[in-house]
Amino acid sequence: MQRTVLCQMNLCLRQAGFFNFMAATREQKKAILEELDKKIEKHKAIIFFDFTGLKVKDFSNLRKSIKAVGDELKVVKKTLMEIAFKKAKIEADPKKMPGEIALVFGYKDGMGPAKTIYQFSKENENLKILGGFFEDKFRTAEDIIVLAQLPFREELLAKLLGTISAPVSNFVRVLQGNIKGLITVLAKAKT
Repeated sequence: MQRTVLCQMNLCLRQAGFFNFMAATREQKKAILEELDKKIEKHKAIIFFDFTGLKVKDFSNLRKSIKAVGDELKVVKKTLMEIAFKKAKIEADPKKMPGEIALVFGYKDGMGPAKTIYQFSKENENLKILGGFFEDKFRTAEDIIVLAQLPFREELLAKLLGTISAPVSNFVRVLQGNIKGLITVLAKAKT
Protein backbone atom coordinates (compact mmCIF):
# COMPACT_ATOMS: atom_id res chain seq x y z
CA MET A 1 0.00 0.00 0.00
CA GLN A 2 2.70 2.49 1.04
CA ARG A 3 4.88 1.56 -1.92
CA THR A 4 1.98 2.20 -4.33
CA VAL A 5 1.38 5.65 -2.86
CA LEU A 6 5.08 6.51 -3.12
CA CYS A 7 5.21 5.35 -6.73
CA GLN A 8 2.19 7.49 -7.57
CA MET A 9 3.76 10.50 -5.84
CA ASN A 10 7.01 10.02 -7.79
CA LEU A 11 5.09 9.75 -11.04
CA CYS A 12 3.14 12.96 -10.29
CA LEU A 13 6.33 14.82 -9.35
CA ARG A 14 8.11 13.60 -12.48
CA GLN A 15 5.21 14.68 -14.68
CA ALA A 16 5.16 18.06 -12.98
CA GLY A 17 8.83 18.49 -13.88
CA PHE A 18 10.27 18.47 -10.35
CA PHE A 19 12.89 15.94 -11.35
CA ASN A 20 13.75 13.90 -14.35
CA PHE A 21 15.44 10.53 -13.98
CA MET A 22 16.11 10.05 -17.66
CA ALA A 23 18.94 11.76 -19.52
CA ALA A 24 17.88 14.57 -21.81
CA THR A 25 17.92 13.86 -25.53
CA ARG A 26 19.88 15.96 -27.99
CA GLU A 27 16.70 17.77 -29.02
CA GLN A 28 15.84 18.55 -25.40
CA LYS A 29 19.35 19.84 -24.75
CA LYS A 30 19.20 21.96 -27.89
CA ALA A 31 15.85 23.43 -26.78
CA ILE A 32 17.26 24.17 -23.31
CA LEU A 33 20.29 25.91 -24.85
CA GLU A 34 18.08 28.01 -27.14
CA GLU A 35 15.94 29.02 -24.17
CA LEU A 36 19.06 29.88 -22.14
CA ASP A 37 20.43 31.95 -25.05
CA LYS A 38 17.21 34.00 -25.16
CA LYS A 39 17.27 34.58 -21.41
CA ILE A 40 20.94 35.54 -21.41
CA GLU A 41 20.33 37.93 -24.31
CA LYS A 42 17.71 39.99 -22.47
CA HIS A 43 19.07 39.85 -18.90
CA LYS A 44 20.26 42.78 -16.85
CA ALA A 45 21.66 40.49 -14.15
CA ILE A 46 22.17 36.80 -13.51
CA ILE A 47 22.53 35.55 -9.95
CA PHE A 48 23.96 32.08 -9.24
CA PHE A 49 23.03 30.25 -6.06
CA ASP A 50 23.41 26.79 -4.54
CA PHE A 51 20.12 25.27 -3.45
CA THR A 52 21.46 21.98 -2.05
CA GLY A 53 19.33 20.95 0.93
CA LEU A 54 16.55 23.41 0.18
CA LYS A 55 13.08 21.97 0.70
CA VAL A 56 10.77 21.73 -2.31
CA LYS A 57 8.22 23.98 -0.58
CA ASP A 58 10.84 26.66 0.07
CA PHE A 59 12.18 26.42 -3.48
CA SER A 60 8.64 26.78 -4.83
CA ASN A 61 8.05 29.85 -2.64
CA LEU A 62 11.32 31.37 -3.85
CA ARG A 63 10.33 30.76 -7.47
CA LYS A 64 6.96 32.48 -6.86
CA SER A 65 8.55 35.51 -5.19
CA ILE A 66 11.06 35.87 -8.03
CA LYS A 67 8.33 35.57 -10.64
CA ALA A 68 6.20 38.15 -8.79
CA VAL A 69 8.83 40.86 -9.40
CA GLY A 70 9.17 39.99 -13.10
CA ASP A 71 12.35 37.93 -12.89
CA GLU A 72 12.86 34.24 -13.63
CA LEU A 73 14.46 31.29 -11.87
CA LYS A 74 15.96 28.47 -13.92
CA VAL A 75 17.71 25.24 -12.94
CA VAL A 76 20.01 23.91 -15.66
CA LYS A 77 22.84 21.36 -15.73
CA LYS A 78 26.30 22.84 -15.33
CA THR A 79 27.51 21.56 -18.71
CA LEU A 80 24.63 23.28 -20.53
CA MET A 81 25.25 26.48 -18.54
CA GLU A 82 28.90 26.38 -19.53
CA ILE A 83 28.04 26.03 -23.24
CA ALA A 84 25.53 28.90 -23.09
CA PHE A 85 27.95 31.13 -21.18
CA LYS A 86 30.78 30.50 -23.65
CA LYS A 87 28.46 31.35 -26.53
CA ALA A 88 27.39 34.60 -24.80
CA LYS A 89 31.02 35.36 -23.78
CA ILE A 90 30.16 35.34 -20.08
CA GLU A 91 33.26 34.64 -18.03
CA ALA A 92 31.85 32.28 -15.42
CA ASP A 93 32.67 28.61 -14.94
CA PRO A 94 29.67 26.78 -13.46
CA LYS A 95 31.67 23.56 -13.07
CA LYS A 96 33.85 25.25 -10.44
CA MET A 97 30.81 26.29 -8.43
CA PRO A 98 29.84 23.94 -5.60
CA GLY A 99 26.50 22.18 -5.21
CA GLU A 100 23.36 22.33 -7.29
CA ILE A 101 23.19 25.63 -9.14
CA ALA A 102 20.13 27.66 -10.03
CA LEU A 103 20.10 30.90 -12.00
CA VAL A 104 17.95 33.94 -11.45
CA PHE A 105 17.59 36.17 -14.50
CA GLY A 106 16.84 39.80 -13.69
CA TYR A 107 15.12 41.55 -16.57
CA LYS A 108 14.10 44.90 -15.05
CA ASP A 109 17.16 45.83 -13.01
CA GLY A 110 20.21 44.18 -11.53
CA MET A 111 19.37 44.81 -7.93
CA GLY A 112 15.94 43.15 -7.84
CA PRO A 113 17.04 39.52 -8.10
CA ALA A 114 20.00 40.14 -5.80
CA LYS A 115 17.71 41.58 -3.13
CA THR A 116 15.18 38.76 -3.47
CA ILE A 117 17.81 36.02 -3.22
CA TYR A 118 19.61 37.77 -0.36
CA GLN A 119 16.41 38.19 1.67
CA PHE A 120 15.54 34.54 1.10
CA SER A 121 19.06 33.40 2.08
CA LYS A 122 18.76 35.26 5.39
CA GLU A 123 15.64 33.22 6.20
CA ASN A 124 16.98 29.94 4.82
CA GLU A 125 20.58 28.87 5.51
CA ASN A 126 20.49 26.14 2.83
CA LEU A 127 20.50 28.75 0.06
CA LYS A 128 24.00 30.04 -0.65
CA ILE A 129 24.72 32.89 -3.05
CA LEU A 130 27.65 31.93 -5.28
CA GLY A 131 28.01 35.05 -7.39
CA GLY A 132 26.48 36.71 -10.37
CA PHE A 133 26.89 38.46 -13.66
CA PHE A 134 26.07 42.16 -13.45
CA GLU A 135 27.03 45.09 -15.73
CA ASP A 136 28.92 42.75 -18.09
CA LYS A 137 31.20 41.51 -15.33
CA PHE A 138 31.26 38.47 -13.05
CA ARG A 139 30.73 39.44 -9.41
CA THR A 140 31.63 37.38 -6.35
CA ALA A 141 29.10 36.33 -3.72
CA GLU A 142 30.33 39.17 -1.47
CA ASP A 143 29.75 41.72 -4.25
CA ILE A 144 26.21 40.42 -4.80
CA ILE A 145 25.45 40.62 -1.07
CA VAL A 146 26.75 44.21 -0.92
CA LEU A 147 24.65 45.06 -3.98
CA ALA A 148 21.59 43.48 -2.37
CA GLN A 149 22.02 45.58 0.77
CA LEU A 150 22.02 48.87 -1.16
CA PRO A 151 18.74 50.76 -1.25
CA PHE A 152 16.76 50.91 -4.50
CA ARG A 153 17.32 53.81 -6.92
CA GLU A 154 14.05 55.48 -5.90
CA GLU A 155 15.07 55.40 -2.22
CA LEU A 156 18.44 56.96 -3.03
CA LEU A 157 16.80 59.70 -5.10
CA ALA A 158 14.34 60.45 -2.28
CA LYS A 159 17.23 60.74 0.21
CA LEU A 160 19.13 62.99 -2.19
CA LEU A 161 16.09 65.22 -2.66
CA GLY A 162 15.61 65.41 1.12
CA THR A 163 19.26 66.33 1.60
CA ILE A 164 19.12 69.03 -1.07
CA SER A 165 15.86 70.54 0.16
CA ALA A 166 16.73 70.46 3.89
CA PRO A 167 18.85 73.66 3.95
CA VAL A 168 16.19 75.59 2.03
CA SER A 169 13.43 74.33 4.35
CA ASN A 170 15.48 75.20 7.43
CA PHE A 171 16.21 78.69 6.07
CA VAL A 172 12.49 79.32 5.46
CA ARG A 173 11.69 78.15 9.02
CA VAL A 174 14.30 80.51 10.46
CA LEU A 175 12.88 83.43 8.48
CA GLN A 176 9.34 82.55 9.58
CA GLY A 177 10.52 82.36 13.20
CA ASN A 178 12.06 85.84 12.98
CA ILE A 179 8.89 87.29 11.46
CA LYS A 180 6.72 85.64 14.15
CA GLY A 181 9.05 86.98 16.84
CA LEU A 182 8.84 90.50 15.35
CA ILE A 183 5.05 90.34 15.21
CA THR A 184 4.93 89.14 18.83
CA VAL A 185 7.19 92.03 19.97
CA LEU A 186 5.15 94.58 18.00
CA ALA A 187 1.89 93.23 19.40
CA LYS A 188 3.21 93.53 22.97
CA ALA A 189 4.55 97.02 22.30
CA LYS A 190 1.18 98.13 20.96
CA THR A 191 -0.58 97.25 24.20
